[in-house]
Amino acid sequence: MKIAGFEWDDGNWPKCGKHGVTREEIEQVLSGQPAVMVDPHPNEPRMRAIGKTTAGRFVFLVFMLRKLDRRTLIRPISARHMHQKEIDHYEHQT
Repeated sequence: MKIAGFEWDDGNWPKCGKHGVTREEIEQVLSGQPAVMVDPHPNEPRMRAIGKTTAGRFVFLVFMLRKLDRRTLIRPISARHMHQKEIDHYEHQT
């Protein structure tokens, strides 16, 4: 599946940015090689991703894929920096 870009608006950016993660960091993680898994949200199909920014910061994300005008966009829903225990687990898996 080809991803055309990211969907940002007043609905998702404030929630993503409130934990100190920038848009650029979120896009870096999702544009790189994140570990992706299904999120168990009951009302809509969401995914989880964990990965590193180009500066080496570890980020945990929840996102969904949106189809708009025949394009598939990534819509980040929430983001936060990972705790050391999560980082240790991530590094052990890769």
